Amino acid sequence: MRIVDVEVLDVRRERLDLITASEVRAEGFPDMTPGEFVAFFCRAHTRCTPQTVVTRIQWRYLHAPIYE
Repeated sequence: MRIVDVEVLDVRRERLDLITASEVRAEGFPDMTPGEFVAFFCRAHTRCTPQTVVTRIQWRYLHAPIYE
């Protein structure tokens, strides 16, 4: 089942604790600091630490999603 079409703009591996404030906002957490986001992410993912190398995938919608 296809939900929505997207275009992948960038894929990279980097340490979780290198996330910036603008990237935290782009993740959907505008009221969190990078440190708060990292702590939240680590609590939600077993064996994750701030130094964990994660895969970052940047994408965009090809068409505006329609919610009914």
